[in-house]
Amino acid sequence: MQIERPRPTAALKTALGRSRVVALIGPRQSGKTTLARTFVSPDSIAYFDLEDPISLTRLDEPMTALGDLRGIVVIDEVQRRPDLFPVLRVLADRDPLPARFLILGSASPELLRQPSESLAGRLETVTLPGLSLDEVGFEARADHWLRGGYPRSFLAVDDADSLAWRLAFIQTFLERDVPQFGIGASATALRRFWGMLAHYHGQTWNAAEPARALGISQSTVRRYVDILEAVFMVRQLPAWHGNLLKRQVKAPKVYVRDAGLLHALLGIRTHKALHEHPRSGASWEGYVVEEVLGRVQPDEAYFWGTHGGAELDLLLLKDGWRIGIECKRADAPRLTPSMHSALADLALDRLLVIYPGPRRYALGEAVEVVPLEALAGAAGWRTMLGIAPDASPASFKG
Repeated sequence: MQIERPRPTAALKTALGRSRVVALIGPRQSGKTTLARTFVSPDSIAYFDLEDPISLTRLDEPMTALGDLRGIVVIDEVQRRPDLFPVLRVLADRDPLPARFLILGSASPELLRQPSESLAGRLETVTLPGLSLDEVGFEARADHWLRGGYPRSFLAVDDADSLAWRLAFIQTFLERDVPQFGIGASATALRRFWGMLAHYHGQTWNAAEPARALGISQSTVRRYVDILEAVFMVRQLPAWHGNLLKRQVKAPKVYVRDAGLLHALLGIRTHKALHEHPRSGASWEGYVVEEVLGRVQPDEAYFWGTHGGAELDLLLLKDGWRIGIECKRADAPRLTPSMHSALADLALDRLLVIYPGPRRYALGEAVEVVPLEALAGAAGWRTMLGIAPDASPASFKG
């Protein structure tokens, strides 16, 4: 079974129509190769898989191998050959341009900053995460939350097969993929470290406790987290802090980006175990955070908290709007003092409380409870958030 992915397909098609080099990036096994093969057949001479020894041999002389190709040329797992970036710059500067290059990678541009700098002004990036709720359908929400968005995990025959795939993915990732990014620790130590991060999921964190537990420096711990973030395994959500007369939290929150991997790391195997687990609420928060960020694509995203206990799960800045998001796994969320504080202190235009129930209803002026199902619709982010297409923050407040 293959799930259609219309939004990323359209984004990739648009990017290939206007840019000389397009990078399709995202975590391993998120579906990048499947999507790229809708544009170029893997049997084509213009398709290179850098995990395939034959493709590697063909690229021993990259200028010769790539120079005469026409149309779209795909290079999969490009982070394995950073020496190709200067070659791509030369080929992308030809006029007229005989070929455009679609490069696939499992690392963010930040991790490949030095080699990718040679493509400055020529490279457009499209990010492909795992399957989202709107792609799998709202009726599949329970499996999607438990198993996560990796296609092979989500589409497994049953929960046991899904878990087995995720555990194997974690082991392979730690043993084969992480070392190429300069982490010299053993797979066992890294598995322990990742497990510690899973227990911090949805919380602010600092490097001191993991460093003591692992017997390494705090700077090394921070580097490990930065690399896990750069390969799309972890999200560090920065704290927003402004000139308020309150002491504000400045440490970031940390999330394991895929709910299925989080549950594997926490030893959660079934739907029943997930609902009964003490980290169930934190898991649901992270799940909603990823879905919201994927749908809204904000210009900036933060969380907010004060030492007095007020907090906001997400502060989104988008097209001039200041939107607050609270994630509540409750039957009927209510207006709280924390929400009042966030509205006033952050000058929010809207505050939305996303919950698993079926009904949308107002809690107060500019505050609305929104069902999770809204994230699975085909509508744009404004409709999803209850904002009229022609509304502006000024007119909304007015």
